[in-house]
Amino acid sequence: MDTSDLVRVVLIGIGATAFVDLWSIARKQLFNVPLPNFGFVGRWFAHMSRGCFRHDSIAAAPAFARERLIGWTAHYLIGIAFAVVLVSVQGVAWLREPTIGPALAVGIATVVFPLLLMQPGMGAGIAASRAPRPAVVRIQSLLTHAVFGLGLFATARLFNILYPT
Repeated sequence: MDTSDLVRVVLIGIGATAFVDLWSIARKQLFNVPLPNFGFVGRWFAHMSRGCFRHDSIAAAPAFARERLIGWTAHYLIGIAFAVVLVSVQGVAWLREPTIGPALAVGIATVVFPLLLMQPGMGAGIAASRAPRPAVVRIQSLLTHAVFGLGLFATARLFNILYPT
């Protein structure tokens, strides 16, 4: 992968993550689903730097300065990392001719991270089992990660239209 491919992958990861953020805003407007709290994500990551990986309730954990910035930064870096995974698995040829199947598969596969890592670590239990409505949280997680996969594909296609290789 050359530098221009790497830049493209980074931008695709950013674009797909922004796609998720637009989805979150649309869900809030259309269905009154609360926006994600990236301050709690940042708090979780900040506590990791001190060796604490699991909380009974991330909301009750001590706050950190700039936790929202940490959370938003992590959100976008994780999106970039998942784009790297997609291109690593599919090869750089996917950048030149992106297809929806692999992008959607990677997006949906990434739902294991919130279900098995983030939700338990932040106090919601495995697959949000401690949440008031676990099934709703699980469905929202799956939909959001499918939207991320669509965002990977849409962003890659957009870059091919704007900047053909």
